[in-house]
Amino acid sequence: MKKEVTIIIPNYNGLAYMEACMEALGNQSFQDFHLLVVDNGSTDGSVEWLRKKRIPALFLPENKGFSAAVNLGIKHSTTPYVILLNNDTKVDKHYVRELLRAITRSPKIFSVSSKMVQMHRPELMDDAGDMYCLFGWAYQRGVGRRSKGYRKAVRVFSACAGAAIYRRAVFEEIGYFDEMHFAYLEDLDVGYRARIAGYDNIYCPTALVYHVGSGTSGSKYNAFKVRLAARNQVYLNYKNMPWPQLLVNLPGLLAGVGLKYGFFKKLGYGKEYVDGFFEGIRTAGKCRKVPFRKENAIHYLEIQWELFAATLLYIYEFSSRQLKKLR
Repeated sequence: MKKEVTIIIPNYNGLAYMEACMEALGNQSFQDFHLLVVDNGSTDGSVEWLRKKRIPALFLPENKGFSAAVNLGIKHSTTPYVILLNNDTKVDKHYVRELLRAITRSPKIFSVSSKMVQMHRPELMDDAGDMYCLFGWAYQRGVGRRSKGYRKAVRVFSACAGAAIYRRAVFEEIGYFDEMHFAYLEDLDVGYRARIAGYDNIYCPTALVYHVGSGTSGSKYNAFKVRLAARNQVYLNYKNMPWPQLLVNLPGLLAGVGLKYGFFKKLGYGKEYVDGFFEGIRTAGKCRKVPFRKENAIHYLEIQWELFAATLLYIYEFSSRQLKKLR
């Protein structure tokens, strides 16, 4: 019987996490899957470990970035579905089964995001699907909140590619992960393109995964991440918003840039943020802009409403956190 899913794990110097990640996959209640590791030019012994363990793997000569690594894995796979999984994770024993159940409920589902909780503080959420707002900010739904919640399957803007399943055929229609991104916001970009084409991205509360977070980059904020995220934010909006929508949203997007600059300046990364933003402006024309099609007009309107609703929700949650600090 032909397997339905391939689990693709991009790895860059993640040897410290690989044993636990593989052990969890070995304990799955559903074992009828292919496994493929794509190594991004690791120098920490990962290559030797993968060969010694005889784990199916593809080896890149240097770090080509997350997008290039997972694209290679997706194109190498032959199954109808692919699961992308970060190496700094441990998945629940029913994880694969629950993701497959969720995505096969409708042919209009492109991706399913997992219930990601913090590895070392599992009582707290890490990600329940990703959202996007009019400030041009992507944010993790539920991050830092109690993990006892988030029990309902809902539609999200995009799936977090650190632990999500995708319908492989849709990549042929909308394009693969954008390799200009290298890393950061590439999952939001591909989810955005799927939404434009009329597909859904949903959250599955029964697909549980424990996530270290920043296992490869080593920290939540650093100069490399700040610069790339600022650049990729420009790409994301330029590519996916038609010019009229960009003009309508420009005040909010510029306000978002200003607020983000102030935030990163306080952390000591103001220059990196500005450099990344202007690099994005200079090079955005090299991106493949999503062509506007009349039949997708209703999807753009739905997306615009969701951006507005997500902005209100973000402001409400931010205000609630600030009020709690004052009490």
